[in-house]
Amino acid sequence: MSPLLARLALAALLLSLTSPALAQQERVVANTWYAQALARADVGLNVTNFWAKGPKMRAETVVQGHRVVTIVNGEWYYAYDSLGATGIAIKRAPEALAVDRPDRRPFGQELAMLVAQGAEKVGSEPMMGRDCDVYRVTDSRGRRQVWVTQDQVQLPLRVEIFTRKSGTRQYTDFLKWMNGIPIPDAYFEPEAGIQIQRYELVEYLKALAEKGPLGPVPILYADLLHGPRGAK
Repeated sequence: MSPLLARLALAALLLSLTSPALAQQERVVANTWYAQALARADVGLNVTNFWAKGPKMRAETVVQGHRVVTIVNGEWYYAYDSLGATGIAIKRAPEALAVDRPDRRPFGQELAMLVAQGAEKVGSEPMMGRDCDVYRVTDSRGRRQVWVTQDQVQLPLRVEIFTRKSGTRQYTDFLKWMNGIPIPDAYFEPEAGIQIQRYELVEYLKALAEKGPLGPVPILYADLLHGPRGAK
């Protein structure tokens, strides 16, 4: 696994260490969303595109010429390399399915995640031309901050992660947000021609412990696979 893929997996893991507070999120009228996020770290940068329709999600990013795709659709979590046409599908945990709701966006929940880890509001300042509130949590792992819009949906515009052990920083800017756009259900299925190896969750965890990482790409957005976890 490349350093950039490993860094992406680490960032997703840090933000996924959450509590059941994730089950109580904002309500929105339209249940489809699109966002584009730019992540910057010491090893480089990458752009990720997110789509959601109710609890369904698709995320795509290009790493070293490979389009890495994550899809969450009902009981299945997919992670595959579109260029290599291979990937895995894992049955989602009941705890993950329990927080699925038609009116809950499955991505862009950084505020709820950090609040569940103990974050508090530390101030307000403009970000990308919009007034934002800033929330921060500092603990043994480091410091995590999020800038969210001052409205009902509290969209994240920037996330900053400082990892104490490595001394590294990662910034993620959500450059674009759209909602209410038409997205067909078929967009939340792997495209034709992808060879998918399917696992029950217990089977996957056992193989992971015995053999190490499975599949061609890392498991990102792990809370959508395992369900909310208590903050440590």
